This record gives sequence, C-alpha cells and structure tokens, in this order.
Amino acid sequence: MLAIPAIDLREGKVVQLVGGDYANEVVRLENPIEVAREWVRTGFTRLHCVDLDAATNRGNNHAAIRALLEDDEAPAQVGGGVRTAERVQELLDDGARFVVVGTRAIEETDWLIEIADAHPGHIIVAADVRERKITTRGWAKDTSIRVVDFVDEFSALPLAGFLVTAVHREGLMGGTDMRLMEDVVDASSHPVFASGGIASIGEMRALDDMGVAGAVLGMALYTGILDPRAVAEEFGR
Repeated sequence: MLAIPAIDLREGKVVQLVGGDYANEVVRLENPIEVAREWVRTGFTRLHCVDLDAATNRGNNHAAIRALLEDDEAPAQVGGGVRTAERVQELLDDGARFVVVGTRAIEETDWLIEIADAHPGHIIVAADVRERKITTRGWAKDTSIRVVDFVDEFSALPLAGFLVTAVHREGLMGGTDMRLMEDVVDASSHPVFASGGIASIGEMRALDDMGVAGAVLGMALYTGILDPRAVAEEFGR
C-alpha cells in the first residue's frame, strides 16, 4: 500500500481542517512548494493535492497547483473543484499524473463516462462518504447514493481508482472507517484509496492487508501523530 501525503490548498497556503470545516483550521503553512519538497525528501513518491477553494466555490488555487506540478519530483494526483473536461485536460497538461473528480462525476455520470474514456487510467473518482452515502459539493450536500452501489456500477470504466473519504472521521485522528473501506474494496475492480482519520501504523497495515491500494494522510502527518519517516520507509513506495 502507498502512503500519500495530502497538500490541501486554501488561499494559496497548505492547510488542514477538522471535518472539512473552514472555521476549524488547525494547520497553515505558507509555502506549498517547500511542503511538497519536504514530503519528497522524506521518501514519499506520490502527493495528493486538493484545491479546497475551488471545491467550495471560494475561488481557486490554480497558480499554486501549476507551480507544484512544475516543481515536484513526485507524481501527483490533483483534485478539488474539477468540473469540466477542459480543467481535466489542463491539469494533465500541467503534469498531474492523475486527476481526481468528485461532485460532477457523482451527479452527472455521463460526464464521468466521457472523461474516463478520454483519459483511460488517469481519472480517480472521489467518493466522500457520510453514513455510507456519498456527499458532494465540498461535503455540503448529502445524496441518497450508497457508495458501494456507485463503485460497483462504475467499476467497468477505465479508471485509475476510487478515493473514499470517511468524512465523519476526517481530521479527527481517531481512526478511519475500516468496515467501509473493506466493503468498497470488495465492490471495486479498481484500486481503492482510503482517507479520513487514519492515525496509526497499525491501522495502515490493516488497510494494506484488506487490499487498499493507498492511504491519503493529512492531519496525522502534519501534527506528528504519525512519524513521516517511518511511514515513508514502510509505505512510501
């Protein structure tokens, strides 16, 4: 399993939010490029970049993301407010290895089919989950779509994987929703990436054992709950 540090961008800075709540920001770092370089120096070989402002219609961090992609030595998957085919192409042209799509892909599955077919092996679908159902629009809109049903239905597409975030665990460092992740792995024919609350090496080993392909790590790495070097040594490649 691959450990993937998150670089969440807000107003051009790297931040960490508890539960995705803009009013509950607990980490803010001024230089995204230096943050990315430090993760690469530590031994991580992929980064997860998210434009929080674009995801929540508060503007965007396109310039910061472009600079990261130009500078970074590690392959990056980039998402957050990606809602047009043009933006998907722009990110790939700028150097993103994978593009992460969420809200529009969930709400307009014809569009998901279109971009997956246009960019086989480069699209990751983000399924943000609360009580087993997908939530969209920066976690502001709950849907009636069961995540396991969605993953099962669209596993035939030429995707790079599904990113499942346990929204109810995000930023709390109390452990992720292990049963949720196991059920999604069972339903998917593509790699599954887990996110939300992961806070121990033991938990990462358990995710690895159940077949999770990657773990996106945020708060636990930035606050030192997880030792970045130990994580990179065991799960960096």
